[in-house]
Amino acid sequence: MDKKNFAKKIFIIVLSAAAFRLFSPGYLMAQGGAKEIKWLRVGQLHQYILNVGAEYEMGRTDRPSEQQDGLRWPAQFMFQDNLIAKAMWIGTTNYFDRTLNKEVPYKVIAVGTRTYDAINEVMPYEFKMIGKYDHPNVIVDGNPATDNKLNDIVDEIDPYIIPDRIIINKLHTYIGIDVTRKVMAFSQQYNDNYHIYDYVFKNTGIVDLKGTVDQKTLTGVVFYFQYRYGSGAEAYQRGWAANDNINWGRNCVNQTIGIGPKKAGYDFRAQYSWYGPHSGSPVDDWGAPDWMNGIALGGIQYIGNVILHADKSTDDHNDDPDQPSTTYYIGSDTGPQKNNQFDTGLMTRKYEAMTAGHPPVTHADQVDGGFADTWGTDAGGFSHGQGFGTYTLKPGDSIHIVLAEGVSGIWRKKNLEVIKNWFDENAPYVNPDGSITNDRDEYKRLWVKTGEDSLMQTFRRAITCYRSDFEIPQPPPPPDMFEVKSGGNKITLTWSNNAELWPNFDGYRIYRAVGRPDTLYDKIFECSAVDNVNSYDDTSAVRGFEYFYYIQTKDDGSTNNIEPGVPLVSSKFWTMTNVGAFLRRPSGSKLSEIRVVPNPYNIKARTIQFGQEAPDRLAFYGLPDNCVIKIYTVRGNLIKTIYHNDGSGDELWDSRTESGQLIVSGMYIAYFEVMEDVIDEQGSIKFKKGEKTFQKFIVIR
Repeated sequence: MDKKNFAKKIFIIVLSAAAFRLFSPGYLMAQGGAKEIKWLRVGQLHQYILNVGAEYEMGRTDRPSEQQDGLRWPAQFMFQDNLIAKAMWIGTTNYFDRTLNKEVPYKVIAVGTRTYDAINEVMPYEFKMIGKYDHPNVIVDGNPATDNKLNDIVDEIDPYIIPDRIIINKLHTYIGIDVTRKVMAFSQQYNDNYHIYDYVFKNTGIVDLKGTVDQKTLTGVVFYFQYRYGSGAEAYQRGWAANDNINWGRNCVNQTIGIGPKKAGYDFRAQYSWYGPHSGSPVDDWGAPDWMNGIALGGIQYIGNVILHADKSTDDHNDDPDQPSTTYYIGSDTGPQKNNQFDTGLMTRKYEAMTAGHPPVTHADQVDGGFADTWGTDAGGFSHGQGFGTYTLKPGDSIHIVLAEGVSGIWRKKNLEVIKNWFDENAPYVNPDGSITNDRDEYKRLWVKTGEDSLMQTFRRAITCYRSDFEIPQPPPPPDMFEVKSGGNKITLTWSNNAELWPNFDGYRIYRAVGRPDTLYDKIFECSAVDNVNSYDDTSAVRGFEYFYYIQTKDDGSTNNIEPGVPLVSSKFWTMTNVGAFLRRPSGSKLSEIRVVPNPYNIKARTIQFGQEAPDRLAFYGLPDNCVIKIYTVRGNLIKTIYHNDGSGDELWDSRTESGQLIVSGMYIAYFEVMEDVIDEQGSIKFKKGEKTFQKFIVIR
């Protein structure tokens, strides 16, 4: 073949591949700009919501490294994700398909678990978030310092709503059923670890965004939700997981209660999951313990959903205790997870899964305390399947389904206490019921299992909230401004007084963390309405450390119907700072006073030098008001540039290069150059632009 024909053939191959990709559903949804994301993050449970009706696998980032992404609890700590994928499938029978020009026995519209088609299958047309109020303005040293600035984007303010946030998501579908999904989140401390999902499915006959109507009665309609959960993200991300397959839920255990084989004896209908001990772990794996360093239990969460309401029929909108009609677990890989609404064989398999009924024995009872990762043949593990129906929907008919999804487990402080006792073998051990044991694995296992009771409590609170029309007691709003300013001998905190008009308002509390924001916080200040103030000076801060804060408003406890007398407080996530404040020294008087601390830096003494929360910290003291710091290796390679321009004499560095790599052992050179003239109080030049010096320092790792 000559070069010309060869090039022509290659061009045709590339063009064909491009065309295939262009008209594939995944490419259409990505290029069409259909996907939108909003976050619910007002309480301890953080979750992203997609405008396509369900949060499909890797739907937020499209990165396999973040396969576990969402349902973060407890959300103030890193690597607490428990969601892998969700799906919403809508099926009907004996459907005349206008594209195929024939009747098909089963038609299923699908979002997830892995893909969706936002142009031809589900068509979002409204997506907005309503807030009771906007998030506060949080500032540290003059700059925005809150994750909410990017992740809590409110489209409308409605002070009369009871949930703190409501996301409204509306879609048309190919089969003419409109979906209205409302997702609600609360910040009140007893109701902040679940979200309520309210669905209305209506037969409008609208089949596209143009408003085309293809009106017909739909038979055998099933609304099916799939939940692929997976705890253990912290164990995976921090490197002590038994196997990376926990990242896609291979060892996830799934239980169903109140319906099917476990209907009797339960006062609600729910499905939930937990981290099943992995066969590859060298130790007892309940809770995914860090068996190498004793840092944490990495898989303590219990995750699930409870049914709040499901219509009996389009004519009877009372709750049907026999719904969902299907609770069969489904293979996360081997189930009919692919999406192609024109593949009639695939549609049949999907519909069969959606109407499979209830297994005679639940997945959890079949695993029966064994290793879930060795049970069954699906390499992806198993997910919850939840089908409602069948219904007949005439034109104009609708079905209403309401669920709550929550996460719970032992709290972080208890988590760290249990892992320390287990790792250090601090026998005897005190079990949750107060009994004593010398068996460290029994002790750890029993504490992890208390998370199941906590999730049941979460479900009951969600049920109470829904049955009361969401009329739960409300905490005072947060201050709408919270500002932190670093100083030479104190860190000053100020805040607005907007919450002080709230009924039963009773003051403020301030909490502080050292070194990083994703750790435990200590209360450092509290006032009542009697001695109320709007500023506080943190004079206990120590030089060389970064400090993170949040402020809470509180009432007098008179409205608390769960623990009477205990104040209801505003959520920490309204005001939690994501930028550290620290004590600053006055600028130096001459370049010869500049010091690198510690020098040498020795990894063996790193927790002594700057504490356990900032072990890789280096500091530059005695700096000019405005200078550039450049870090070089002894070979002259520039690895980091720092612009110091805050007018103080201090600058902190985390020992990382421009590319984020931690520096290795060796000698380094810190070069300092004054960026502009500095005038002292007498009007004399203190530092002249262009003055320069350098310091050598040693790192021992």
